[in-house]
Amino acid sequence: MTNKLHQDTISGTACIITGGLLNDIHAKTAHGLVRQSDRFKILGIIDHAFAGQDAGEILDGKHRNIPVYANPDQLIEHVGQKPDYAIIGMATKGGVLPQELYPLVRHVLEMGISLVNGLHQTIGDIEEFASIAHSSDSKIIDVRKPKGFKDLHFWTGKIKEVEALKIGVLGTDCALGKRTTSKFLVNDLCDSGINTHMIYTGQTGWLQGSKYGFVFDATPNDFISGELEHAVYECWQQESPDVIVMEGQSSLRNPSGPCGSEHIISCDLDGVILQHAPARKYFNGLEDYGKPIPTVRDEIALIELLGAPTICVTLNTEDLNPEEAREAKKRIEDDCSVPVVLPLQEGIAQCADIVRNMVKQVRVNDL
Repeated sequence: MTNKLHQDTISGTACIITGGLLNDIHAKTAHGLVRQSDRFKILGIIDHAFAGQDAGEILDGKHRNIPVYANPDQLIEHVGQKPDYAIIGMATKGGVLPQELYPLVRHVLEMGISLVNGLHQTIGDIEEFASIAHSSDSKIIDVRKPKGFKDLHFWTGKIKEVEALKIGVLGTDCALGKRTTSKFLVNDLCDSGINTHMIYTGQTGWLQGSKYGFVFDATPNDFISGELEHAVYECWQQESPDVIVMEGQSSLRNPSGPCGSEHIISCDLDGVILQHAPARKYFNGLEDYGKPIPTVRDEIALIELLGAPTICVTLNTEDLNPEEAREAKKRIEDDCSVPVVLPLQEGIAQCADIVRNMVKQVRVNDL
């Protein structure tokens, strides 16, 4: 069993377990891996509810040649090889492994397939599974298992030595697609010759192959600012990037997990890209609490008070038809006087152009 997430040896072929939730927001880890995976080659999805379909078509209507199988035996028979890893690709209530998935996890480990677990519950601490993994020479990799004290970092102020442009992708709520927007931005900038790296702050970012970062919600609060700073500084030291893109978590004012001020303040951000879902009135999963999501204008004002400009707004267009999405875009642009982009529909080029211009300005100032 291992928890050293930076080991480059953790890579290879994989299947993803989604437990009947492949088309649900709770499978956003699987969705991220379907869109892009540099660490693992995804051979297929294990989901009895969608067997026989293509995962990409289920996700967004784009065929990606990632078949869905009812069980791992069908995958192996069809593909002709056993995957190195099985990844638990969905979130569950309470962050625990549901009892109905125990037989599947047991079977995977008995087959000698290593398990990668992004749930809050550490599966490696379940004696039954640990015993099976030991006897079958497989591994259980609990992505959210906290680091040891000796591996954690306090904030020191060394962030001031980082000369790369630092851009945070924050949101007005959780589960908005901040990581996806971050990946789109990194890819676009790299394709144009801008040396860009992403700092992951959730398990999916690491699973997709990002090299620098940590799992935010598996880190003691006293070390959050230090771990953010350390990840950015390490990236700067090792890669000398032009741009560092930081994946945000939750939102500044989500009462179940306020987050984002650490990114702005502790990492001295040069700019923020703010992701928003216009169709949402209340925070995701907290509808009964009745606290409305702040307006984009209010959130931009708060971000500015914390010390960073909002350079672009990106929209998650869930529950909006194309016309409604266009109307929301125009309304927010008019209200906030900031460019608004629909990443899934339009791509991220307009937003990337803003960052490219910021890089050019930094280079001019350095002359």
